[in-house]
Amino acid sequence: MVYFPIMTHQEMSKYIAEQVQAKRLSFNFSQQSLSERSGVSLGVLKKFEQSGKISLESLLKVAFALDNLEEFKELFKQNDLENLTSLDELLKHKKRKRGRQ
Repeated sequence: MVYFPIMTHQEMSKYIAEQVQAKRLSFNFSQQSLSERSGVSLGVLKKFEQSGKISLESLLKVAFALDNLEEFKELFKQNDLENLTSLDELLKHKKRKRGRQ
């Protein structure tokens, strides 16, 4: 049986904060130097590393400073076309343009 651990959003936030801290340390950056490089205040970085709480804008700035911004492009990528099995299905496939149809 395959086990897929499910994390709460709080656990995921803390996990991401731990990964950011590990990456920061691997670059030999202090919190202060990452603050200066990213434009995110030192207080926000400290709170993030302790609690996992940070705004999306600040997280993206930190990701850029740690050379991980590109990974955010993949978060909500739609893979609808990978499941199509024929050219007919591909031609019938319509991409939704609005929330309702």
